Amino acid sequence: MYTVELVRLIEKMNLENCTPEIDINAIKIAQPDVNRPALQLAGFYDHFDSERVQVIGHVERAYMQQMGKENAVKIMSKLMDYKVPCIVFCRNIEVPQEFIEVANQKGIPLLRSSKTTSAFMAEVIRWLNVELAPRITIHGVLVDVYGEGILIMGESGIGKSEAALELIKRGHRLVTDDVVEIKKVSDETLIGTSPDITRHFIELRGIGIIDVKTLFGVESVKNTQSIDLVIKLEEWNKEKQYDRLGLEEQYIEFLGNRVVCHSIPIRPGRNLAIICEAAAVNYRQKKMGYNAAQELYNRVTNNLKRGDR
Repeated sequence: MYTVELVRLIEKMNLENCTPEIDINAIKIAQPDVNRPALQLAGFYDHFDSERVQVIGHVERAYMQQMGKENAVKIMSKLMDYKVPCIVFCRNIEVPQEFIEVANQKGIPLLRSSKTTSAFMAEVIRWLNVELAPRITIHGVLVDVYGEGILIMGESGIGKSEAALELIKRGHRLVTDDVVEIKKVSDETLIGTSPDITRHFIELRGIGIIDVKTLFGVESVKNTQSIDLVIKLEEWNKEKQYDRLGLEEQYIEFLGNRVVCHSIPIRPGRNLAIICEAAAVNYRQKKMGYNAAQELYNRVTNNLKRGDR
């Protein structure tokens, strides 16, 4: 199970730590969802997920004010007994000193945000879903071509990095070379990124390591990109039948998500960069409702019908 350090959440969301005496370095978050503990403040703890970040807004604060200071402290103390990772007060709500004292005793960090409750929850959930997403690492090259994430795969030495370099020279952007970290952020979306240690570097056999960001500028690189299309490079095999129409899509699966996949045979003289560009544009056309292969099929079918008359 993947976790996120509470320190990173505080830095990302620019949160104020109201309990600086508590050591937060060892606290980790394992759940991408957050919880507004309205029912818990009313005493209902059935099915309570204590691993979630707890968020207090105006409604919860108003309820505790109605209960009186002494009862409010008891309510918060009971919530903290469940060892929640932290409690965040939104809208810059003032955190009573009594809450801070109880939190220090129980080791539960109290944080504060200036954002509205709904906006804060949406942003935290989105960020945690990415950080805690299931992930795998594969061998390949990921580039952004006309806004489409193209994952180039194939055996070592077949020309993936050279194709990526040509694409970069043609104005496209490199995400990662050699090692691609894939995260499943939803049932529809896969996000690819690079390990920190190899970010923005490309290995070219015979030349060595080059720094793409330094050579071609910051506009030639990108840190993350959705994976929309996979191009598998393979040695030309004259015995194999390759798809020449593209009426039926082929797919490859990562983490349960299917991605459109094209197998491209490699022969001397084939310009892989132009092929990748054409594949990206053709994929975008299909998303917009136009399928060139289907259009050709319809023309041939209509022509045959006219010939039968």
